Amino acid sequence: MDIGLVLQTDPPARLLVERMKRAERAGFTHGWTFDSCVLWQEPFVIHSRVLAETERLTVGPMVTNPATRAWEVTAATFATLNDMYGNRTVCGIGRGDSAMRVAGRSPATLDRLGQAMRAIKELAEGREAEVDGTAMRLPWVRPGASLPVWMGAYGPRALALAGRQADGFILQLADPYLTEWMVRAVRDAAAEAGRDPGDVTVCVAAPAYVTADDSPAALAHAREQCRWFGGMVGNHVADLVARYGAHSGLVPEALTAYISGRQGYDYRHHGRAGNPDTAFVPDEIVDRFCLIGPPDAQLAGLERLRALGVDQFAVYAMHDAVEATIDAYGASVIPALAPAAA
Repeated sequence: MDIGLVLQTDPPARLLVERMKRAERAGFTHGWTFDSCVLWQEPFVIHSRVLAETERLTVGPMVTNPATRAWEVTAATFATLNDMYGNRTVCGIGRGDSAMRVAGRSPATLDRLGQAMRAIKELAEGREAEVDGTAMRLPWVRPGASLPVWMGAYGPRALALAGRQADGFILQLADPYLTEWMVRAVRDAAAEAGRDPGDVTVCVAAPAYVTADDSPAALAHAREQCRWFGGMVGNHVADLVARYGAHSGLVPEALTAYISGRQGYDYRHHGRAGNPDTAFVPDEIVDRFCLIGPPDAQLAGLERLRALGVDQFAVYAMHDAVEATIDAYGASVIPALAPAAA
């Protein structure tokens, strides 16, 4: 199982670059960033610096969207980075949550997302694609260029699109029951589309907080540092409830039930520990959606996910122990995962 690191592009950018270098030394394989340019600094500029100062790390956004950049611009950005640093990027993409809503726009439709994924991949790999009715190609892209496109999804239609089209599936929560349900939906859709379901890479992304022990005080502090994540996921869940209803059977109630006390959301606190709009998130959801506890608890959670077909766990590190978590994974978690993988 690969291990990735997800960071926000808060200034100073130099700190993010140093943390990504630290992660590579610790054995992390991927470096991800948020992509919401009103809330944080522009990620692709920082990606270039990360690639320049690392040797093996694969970088990408978790996640970009089809609307804040023209598709040919997104494709050309990835293709340029790959030409400079050797196919070390991955395009994580979704409908757009914070990036769109803080700008007063609605997330893209799934139809639009599907068209964008196809065009971005084709253009970045040097083939012709159609963008809003115009056929185009990036003539400077050299043979051998490669851009995996991984799609974030929760709802049934989005999961089906990921299975039919995406190179990878990003699930932003680490609950084993929901992971199993959603991975099965993606793989079923891939099989129905005539694809090999095993060709769809599965990436679970969620906060990990490594504690020194499993004492009540240590776990309580870790939960408070990670409670923001339930609020972030709740934005997507609220969209699903609005579309399908809370008891439709189309979306598991294990995912939808907890947002009943949700009162709204202020994106000024998005993805940050202490977010005041996440008080409705119970401890049980934090424990289900995140990996919290000492290294042996982290390993147990990762092994459960690996058994469900998860290829990568991406650590959301938006809490007060970013470097301690990187170091703990490098010292106690990643080395213990490697023998089982071999």
